[in-house]
Amino acid sequence: MFGVLTAIPFGFTAPWVQDLFFFTVMYAALATAWNIVGGYAGYISLGHAAFFGVGAYATAITFEHVSIGAGYRPFYLLPLVGIGVAIISIPVGWIAYRTRAATFAIVTITLLFVAQQLAYNLHSLTGGSQGITMTTPNFPAETYNVPYYFAMLGVLAISVFASWYVRGSKLGLALLAIRDDEERARGLGVQTSFAKLTSFGLSAGLVAMAGGVWAYYLSFIYPQFAIDPLVTIGMVLMVYLGGRGTIWGPVLGAFILVPAQKYLAYRLGASDLYLVGYSSVFLVVILLLPRGILPSISDRVRRLHGRRRSRERRTEEVAAS
Repeated sequence: MFGVLTAIPFGFTAPWVQDLFFFTVMYAALATAWNIVGGYAGYISLGHAAFFGVGAYATAITFEHVSIGAGYRPFYLLPLVGIGVAIISIPVGWIAYRTRAATFAIVTITLLFVAQQLAYNLHSLTGGSQGITMTTPNFPAETYNVPYYFAMLGVLAISVFASWYVRGSKLGLALLAIRDDEERARGLGVQTSFAKLTSFGLSAGLVAMAGGVWAYYLSFIYPQFAIDPLVTIGMVLMVYLGGRGTIWGPVLGAFILVPAQKYLAYRLGASDLYLVGYSSVFLVVILLLPRGILPSISDRVRRLHGRRRSRERRTEEVAAS
């Protein structure tokens, strides 16, 4: 799959197509990162857009106050942004994990609005409602979008690798046990607090890296866009659409919903009616495939194989008799 995604900027040179693939890859990375907490551990975080915004502002503030320069240098900053946000998220996660279920979702969405208000009021750092403008790099005009696309594709690759590694590790087993029955997992000796905080920090760091690339791509950011509840809603919808707790489900969900959203926004104009069509796509799929696309397909394939085996056994029994 990554081979095909790598070839896309060279096969599709129109700027609007490259822009579409940039945002599709971005949401695939965000959904994959969110899936580590919401899919594996079963904790529905509605505040991950706060970490996206922190990553965006970290990149922009570095531009404003450190003067790292344009070009490719901001991309080298992304690992530091991810690690820094992951460390900052640990105490936030420790507080949020004092709650569960719907209360956890409410606590995390409160974090989102707290971060947004800080972005509005810390004028000396964030520029307040005026935002921050970054220096536009002198990339060649014909391939201007390509460096951003590959930087975001790198974030997606790291997110998918992290998701794959976590799922096959002891941490993944601990998270799945927490999702199924946290009290029983704790009774069996699973270090639930360590597993939850580790997954939360990893997820937040990956989301922040995507936010850093996004900020540099736009070259200016404002609080209402950098810390937007719709970013979190997009992550959650894509995970549930593709398949919660799977490796490739969030990626599939992003590659369905982002083009659908862009198409509906284009067809329905500047009104917010495209959000109705956007949600309708999700509702139709969820009604037909309630566990998400990949799990539902695998369940149906498994049932078909089971029926085929049962028919073969009956045929063998009839032939033997």
